[in-house]
Amino acid sequence: MIDSFSDADIDSFGRDGFLIIEQDFIPEETVMLLRERFDELFAGSYATGIAPDEVNWVRGRDPETKTRQICNGWKADDLIAAQVLSQQSGRLAAQLAGWEGVRIVHDNCLWKPPGARSLGMHQDGSYAGYVDPPEMITVWIALDQTFAQSGTIEYVAGSHKWPKMPPSRGDFHDPDDWLAPVAAAAPAGASTECTPVVVQPGGAAIHHSRVFHGSGINEAEIDRRALVTHMIPSNAQFDSVGVDPIYTRYRRRGDMTMDESYFPILWDQAGGRSEWLASLPPLAGAAGGG
Repeated sequence: MIDSFSDADIDSFGRDGFLIIEQDFIPEETVMLLRERFDELFAGSYATGIAPDEVNWVRGRDPETKTRQICNGWKADDLIAAQVLSQQSGRLAAQLAGWEGVRIVHDNCLWKPPGARSLGMHQDGSYAGYVDPPEMITVWIALDQTFAQSGTIEYVAGSHKWPKMPPSRGDFHDPDDWLAPVAAAAPAGASTECTPVVVQPGGAAIHHSRVFHGSGINEAEIDRRALVTHMIPSNAQFDSVGVDPIYTRYRRRGDMTMDESYFPILWDQAGGRSEWLASLPPLAGAAGGG
């Protein structure tokens, strides 16, 4: 498992806006356990008794070709939480971002079975207007082998240096042209070539909040599952004006601080974490999970 990044890794992240870790970001035992928890989560079985903040796919309600997405699955399952809120992810993300510490803003549990449709290209930072500062860094962990044809996440290198675009008003799930936002945003002469993330189960990618990314149709014969942690600086607060229809519900009236019950600190330079994270169960083979 990775403990820290080299200067070359940090330089690569600064140049491209993302860094790919081909294997062993998390161990095989943890991958297998998280797959089991995905089965329960997407079946609507919530171990904590608390529903996730967003459930964008329900069996029997939504088409099988729609990419399955749950946001803040960590609230529904403590084993999912143990990975999403891991010290390792927080420490490594902070190193690449150059921040003194990080806290979670939300997670994504993503599942693309064979034939599942695309997710449109976007910049995460476009949707962070309810946070001050509106900056994010994301750790994306593969729970399956990924291929260019399996609907894996794809990045446009260097696009984090482009202007930040407003949130898409189109359909994020299965748009007519999932690459169209990149063509619309690219400055004159900029490359729009995509880099697919091809990694082993347990491999990962970390990306900047302004790098364009999305995923095409899963044309392979295997599932493509991923667990994603979106992080913000540990000193971030709610924006006093910008709101999100879901996550601003956790903002107290007249108080812009972010409650650590819902936005816990994963790591800071002093080695600190929100105290309640110590109560999370350990993950098999994982370091710093709880």
